[in-house]
Amino acid sequence: MRDDAVQRHDAATWSPLDSDDWYAARDATTALRDALLRAGLEKDIPYLRADMNAFGHGFVELGRVSPATAERLAELLRLALASGLQRLEESGDSTAEHDAGKD
Repeated sequence: MRDDAVQRHDAATWSPLDSDDWYAARDATTALRDALLRAGLEKDIPYLRADMNAFGHGFVELGRVSPATAERLAELLRLALASGLQRLEESGDSTAEHDAGKD
């Protein structure tokens, strides 16, 4: 009977290090942190961290940011999306061109 308890994880022995969700949240947080560093925003998002909820689901917590930081993030996302669309158009792989060829 004691061996059964050793095989199971209960609240007393469970660790986030045993969870794939924890590592996924940590890896995503690291990727986001690196991108924010390159954008010069490391001091503007002080609450960034990997976390898990009571159900063992991993999350990336961004926390609160100033309006100026939110505007900067929005601008970076807009530029990234525009750049990606421009690359698609330049390579001739745009969805509109691809769909038009099906008719």
